Order: sequence, then C-alpha cells, then structure tokens
Amino acid sequence: MKVLVTGGCGFIGSHIVEQLLNQNHDVIILDNLSTGRIENIAHLEKNKNLRFIQIDISDHSSILPYFNKINWVFHLAALADIIPSIVDPLKYHKANVDGTIAVLEAARIHNISRFIYAASSSCYGIPKNLPTDENAKINPQYPYATTKFLGEQYALDWHKIYKLPVTSMRFFNVYGTRSRTSGTYGAVFGVFLAQKIHGKPFTIVGDGKQTRDFTYVTDVVNACILAAQSTSAIGEVLNVGSGKTYSINYLTELLKGEKIYISKRPGEPDCTFADISKIKRLINWSPKISLEDGVKIMLDNINYWENAPIWDLHNIKEATQVWFKYLK
Repeated sequence: MKVLVTGGCGFIGSHIVEQLLNQNHDVIILDNLSTGRIENIAHLEKNKNLRFIQIDISDHSSILPYFNKINWVFHLAALADIIPSIVDPLKYHKANVDGTIAVLEAARIHNISRFIYAASSSCYGIPKNLPTDENAKINPQYPYATTKFLGEQYALDWHKIYKLPVTSMRFFNVYGTRSRTSGTYGAVFGVFLAQKIHGKPFTIVGDGKQTRDFTYVTDVVNACILAAQSTSAIGEVLNVGSGKTYSINYLTELLKGEKIYISKRPGEPDCTFADISKIKRLINWSPKISLEDGVKIMLDNINYWENAPIWDLHNIKEATQVWFKYLK
C-alpha cells in the first residue's frame, strides 16, 4: 500500500509509521513539527520507503498533491493539551478542525480507499456509565476535546455524504515510548518520568484514587492498522482502550518513588474506562500489553525524557492557573 500519515513525527504517529514500514508499505509523512519531533523518526530516515514532508496540514492546496495515488490515510496531526486549548481556542480550531477538513477533502478528491481518524475519548467528558461505550453522551469539557469531536463529526459526514471510507478511533489514555515531553502540565507519564530521572517526587493530582484506561501505544497502532484492513469498520466509531482501568496511585507504585499530592483539577473524570466490545467484535482486535509490562518498557527507555520539563508544586500552580480559572 501507499500510505499517508499526518502527524507522523508525533508520539502515536511515529509508531504507526514504524509499523507500516515494517509491513513494507510506502509511507509519506506530513507534519509541521509544531509538536512532533524529527528525532522520533530518526531511526527510520534511511528507509527507502519513507518520505517526510514538513508542511501545515490545514493548507489544503499545498497538501493536495501528496494524496495522489494514496491508498490509506491515517490522520493523527493535531494539537493536544487542555490548558493551551483554553488559552488559544482559535489555534486549536485551525489545527484540529480546519486541518481535518483539509485532509478529508484531499482524501476525497484523490479517492483514497481507507481513512482512519484519530479521535479522543475526551469527547465523553465526565461519563456516567462505566465502562463507557461508543453510544455514551458526548460532553466535552474544554476546547481541545470539542475540536477533536468536531473533527470526528466532519470525518463521519465525509463518509455519509461523499462515501469516503472513514473509521474513527477514540483513543483512551495512550502511553508508551516517545510520548510527548512538551506541553503544559498534564501528560502524566512525561511528568512522572522526568521527575523520576531527576529524583523529584511524583506530583499526584487529588488523592490519586482516580483511574485511567492506560492503553499502550503499540496496541493502539495495531488497532488502527487492523481497522484500515477491515471493511466491517467503515463508517464506524470505535473505542480503543485496554479494557481495564488503573489508579494513579498504582501507577506510581509501579514507577517506584516518593510522591506528593496536589489539588484536584476540575473538568476531569474520576475514571476513564473503555467498553471495547465493539472493536473486538468488528475487527477482532484486543489489547496485548498490560500496564505492568508497558511501564517496564517505559522505564527501560527512560532516557528519552531526560530533557522533559521538571514539574514541582510552584510551576504546576503557575501553569494551571488558567485551568482553575475557567473550569472551576
């Protein structure tokens, strides 16, 4: 296959690119490197089947030629993080909504055969039903979540109106090697691993009893590629989770280190927990990596987070002022 990956220098995107190349596909990456890192694909740069284009995906006319003769599109390019989306919602709308429409139109014009959209479980907000299935109420709590859901709606509209073969994958708390080191306080693994490297205590939000459906990145990659290969997933929304939920306190036990507790943040659920029965049924996918094994892999590769921001009580309070101001 000829495959195009937007955001292919990012955390999840670079893992998808790597797996596609391992399967001998030809891959084009479109990435403006606003959050992605060229270092994430450095080990792949000599692969003759890989081409990297530094470009803004919201510029439709510029990206259009790269979709010519493409079979599959994996659309992962997006701005993440809660606080920056509150500070600059227009920037997030341009990247996550306008960018998605530009990519969808390019895919439609060139008649691609599969389109995989990277959606977010943040669209559920604070879910009432656990585990949460794909029919749960949509209730985003901040602009990032809203823009990702709007992107999903456009993708599904392009399927309904133009018959573009779309599948939307709602990711739950993805972690793994190459997870982001940038951004405002909030990405738990990057925060904790940098603190561990520098001998600082883990800063646990609230009482640490809140749980998350931590899903290892290679499981997410396998789900996306299986969805691209499957006709039964066309036009569908699929949760991608571990099928389990783990407390933050348990995570810090696995990471081993001192811990301190900080104020609970508004707008965050006490639990994220995906109902993955639909994705199991439609594409015969199930997660393989336990949290215990995933954390071991992360610790074996901990040097990646050497230069990540080191958070403490003072700079966390400063960084999250906007969060508490608007989401209280």
